[in-house]
Amino acid sequence: MRSVTHLTSGRLLARNTIWNLGANVASILIALFSVPILLRYLGTDRFGVISLIWIVEGQFSIFDLGLSQALTKLVSEKLGASKEDEVPSIFWSSIMIMASFGLLGSVILRLASRWLVHSVLKVPVAIQAETLISFHYVAISLPVVISLAGLRGLVGAYQRFDLLSAVRVPISLFSYLVPLVVLPFSKTLGPFILVLVLSRFLAWFIHLFLCFQVSPALRRRITIKGAPFRHMFSFGGWMTVTNVVSPIMVSMDRLLIGALISMTAVAYYATPYEAASKLWIIPSSVAGVLFPAFATALARDRQRAALLYEKGVKYIFLAMFPIVLCVLAFGSFALHIWLGTAFVENSKSVLQLLVLGVFANSLAQVPFWQIQAAGRPDLAAKVHLIELPCYLLIFWSLTTRYGIQGAGIAWMLRATVDACIMFWLSYRLLPESRAALWHLTRMCMAATPVFVVAVLIHGKIAAAIYVVITSLATLAITWFYLLTGQEREVAANPLRLLAYRPHDAVNAMQSQDHNQDRELSLSAVSSER
Repeated sequence: MRSVTHLTSGRLLARNTIWNLGANVASILIALFSVPILLRYLGTDRFGVISLIWIVEGQFSIFDLGLSQALTKLVSEKLGASKEDEVPSIFWSSIMIMASFGLLGSVILRLASRWLVHSVLKVPVAIQAETLISFHYVAISLPVVISLAGLRGLVGAYQRFDLLSAVRVPISLFSYLVPLVVLPFSKTLGPFILVLVLSRFLAWFIHLFLCFQVSPALRRRITIKGAPFRHMFSFGGWMTVTNVVSPIMVSMDRLLIGALISMTAVAYYATPYEAASKLWIIPSSVAGVLFPAFATALARDRQRAALLYEKGVKYIFLAMFPIVLCVLAFGSFALHIWLGTAFVENSKSVLQLLVLGVFANSLAQVPFWQIQAAGRPDLAAKVHLIELPCYLLIFWSLTTRYGIQGAGIAWMLRATVDACIMFWLSYRLLPESRAALWHLTRMCMAATPVFVVAVLIHGKIAAAIYVVITSLATLAITWFYLLTGQEREVAANPLRLLAYRPHDAVNAMQSQDHNQDRELSLSAVSSER
């Protein structure tokens, strides 16, 4: 039986974050290596079709209806409440429902594929036939793709991100590199997409095996009896609202810039945006681990949840602060080396504004997922529904007046206001987080003048001196004042985290519980005598 302490232990969560981050970085590197080869062998048109197929597949993930997050939350709660016997019904009902909705999505995509290829998408006539076949292959894989998120959610609820990361990298290699083997034999899209679809099926069966490993009861009890359908659909429905509205606010800016200014302005804005958005890999790696931990802790130990909240905010802040500082100080030099003088003149301030917005949004990941884990996804969804028209209005006003710099200001303001609202809502749900919010406020107040100076400073030498001095001061403050003794011990030897074995901790706790029960039994016998 898993305990709340084990499933939310600091060492386990830190270890899982490292695994998560490593897998994300490895997947990006694999894509960076593979994409140029695919582009060279397939050509621009066929590669463009592949990109569109990936987008369509991602858009159809909405048929998940938020049930993968609902599955993770409910299973984590059951583990925290020592009700693991209820997990099989929740798991199998969620997987069956997601597969059913995936089948519905498959039928819709199959029926709409001819219309998409011939009327909506500007696919060259020469490759329309193979594009249509490719869409048919993707339609077949949708039930597997959508239910795969549920399999991952179950393994994540058990905090076995080491297993998820261990299979994610080989699957990424298979998805990108095996199609490269097909290229010498066929330059058409059909065989290439077919191999990608087969990789989805392979990933599904591998993750199902992992689910059986972390919860052997799933093999013995394939049942949906007693599953909390109403709660699952309520939670998943509000998560779907957030999953639909949030990407609109994130991506609508480039469409509006193209409509309000020009496609050249889109390039000057989208390029720094793509660079700044890569920083999300850090908070997403932390938040993915914290979500099931929050749900587990909130089921029984709210003080534990508050401690996780404080550590999550602190670690994201400390990880993001030096990176943001360097981007603010050296962004113009990096743009000059990377893209030339024109981008420095047009994109420097945009990059700085977007990075500050990403910093605020990264911190907001902790309260956002705490709100979801508390069972109130409706709060975040309602906030986003209200934010959307307000943001679009402000974006239109600032962009028409100040160009892409105004667009950057609007995006940063939205991210900052959204973060403040998320922290306020999470405090209402978890008042025990008061100390964490006070510490965050002080850190942000200290960071603000540091960031302002980094923006205003000129010259590579002056910027380098400033960053070095600030980094050394931040390191000293972090080491002596912000980290606990245990955290300093882990920071001094981070490789020890990878050697941490979750099963050892469980066995140790079970042995301790057994010894305590034995001592209680002996004392009872002694008292009877």
